Amino acid sequence: MNALNLAVIVVYLVVVAWIGLRLSGKQKSSSDYFVGEGRMPWWTVCFSVVATETSVLTVISVPGGAYTDQGFGNVELALGYIIGRTIVAIALIPLYKRGGFVSAYQYLELRFGRYLQGVASVTFVCTRLLAEGVRLFASAIPIKLLLSEFGLNIGYDVIIVALTLLTVVYTYLGGIKAVIWTDALQMGLYLTGAVIAICVLTGHVGAAGWSDAWHAGKFRVFDTDFDLGHILTNSFALPTAILGGALFAMASHGSDQLIVQRILATRSLRDSQRAMIASGVFVALQFAAFSLVGALLWSYNGGKTPKELGLSSADSLYPDFILHGLPVVISGLLVAGILGAAMGSLSSALNSMANSTVADIIRSFSRTAISDESLLRLARVMTLVWALLMALFAMGFSATTGNVYLTALTIAGYTYGALLGAFLLGRLVARANQFDAIVAFVVTVIVMTFVVRVIKIDVTVAGKVTEKGIAAQWLVPIGVLVTLAVGGLTSRFHPAPAPTEPEPIEVVA
Repeated sequence: MNALNLAVIVVYLVVVAWIGLRLSGKQKSSSDYFVGEGRMPWWTVCFSVVATETSVLTVISVPGGAYTDQGFGNVELALGYIIGRTIVAIALIPLYKRGGFVSAYQYLELRFGRYLQGVASVTFVCTRLLAEGVRLFASAIPIKLLLSEFGLNIGYDVIIVALTLLTVVYTYLGGIKAVIWTDALQMGLYLTGAVIAICVLTGHVGAAGWSDAWHAGKFRVFDTDFDLGHILTNSFALPTAILGGALFAMASHGSDQLIVQRILATRSLRDSQRAMIASGVFVALQFAAFSLVGALLWSYNGGKTPKELGLSSADSLYPDFILHGLPVVISGLLVAGILGAAMGSLSSALNSMANSTVADIIRSFSRTAISDESLLRLARVMTLVWALLMALFAMGFSATTGNVYLTALTIAGYTYGALLGAFLLGRLVARANQFDAIVAFVVTVIVMTFVVRVIKIDVTVAGKVTEKGIAAQWLVPIGVLVTLAVGGLTSRFHPAPAPTEPEPIEVVA
């Protein structure tokens, strides 16, 4: 039985790489490698965006959260994300598409100069290396547990190297087209897995199980505790999820090259806007599906805690059901889907980091013109370089302890506010120049480091006072305010530049 499951996983991984290369075709230019010459269908880009932001941790943690105390809180978060993506679609995407950019940070060069573009790009690749390295190691944890059930006791380092090698093959050769098509395929697989799990669980628990989960609060969407401490520290508090979530999405989807690059691969501005807004809707549906899996698992297990079930944490609930509650082949296919989620996140990161390195640093700061053929060759080289660095960084976690998931989440808090703030400074403060923007950017990163690492708030939980950090969703607006305040202040110390006529912005119908 285990041999059959393993065969399914191996076949899936080979087929994914083959399909990615077949659909991507031969890369003829750097623009083709980076944004697919702007010819990708909007729906595949939409699915790629969703797969890019979906890691193994999302697939296993959302059901675990719904099982315990989060209910459908992730759907509440997604409502804020939809608002933020809609604003990005209206306010920022037209700037990127009309400029013919292959990188979001080319706008910063146009508005402020190449030095801010370089600062933003270096910040992006360093942040992405840290975040994706942590994510890659964290993905290896459940994969190791799943494979051990099949009789394969493989170390973290081997899993990390294998995932990186498999992913880099189609990313290196096929560029963004291969990444987008494989992302879409992998999203379809892990969502199909969730639907299968829901059907199987419903067959076990019936209508009574749905009713029990409903009355136990497992379907609760909105957290209406408006205590100030709760709002500031809990990601699922209603104002945090909606307002903070919208601003967080503006940063992650409007100023992070990881997402923007995919949007730039569409055929038109309207298609870019469709892909951006639709991705928020699909994320909400995805969260609802995985939350429903968690709620039904609660009924299936009779409300027992993970500890009572002999599991280490709530994150083990869904993988345990996949391995022991589903038929052979189906369970192998769903494990392959979890592997696919890890590969989708990794391939997206590698391609976007190579893109930003070549477009924002090498090309912008080169004293001589670089041919397109050389840019394409550099892009492939940088894909390999970042793959090696990311694998090494991820393997460095093998001997560490601590919550790597929380580590990955907080990394974005250091820089997202500064990145989004730089874009908004360019749009809102007409007299700001490159010096103002760089000073504001650096000051914001310093301030956010202090906020993330030092500031704690006393919160009463179950009658006990505990210290908690500020919720990730509030880190972005804090960073944006600091950037705008510092940049606006320094801009008062020099004459205003000559006014430029703003371009009209096309809004999706």
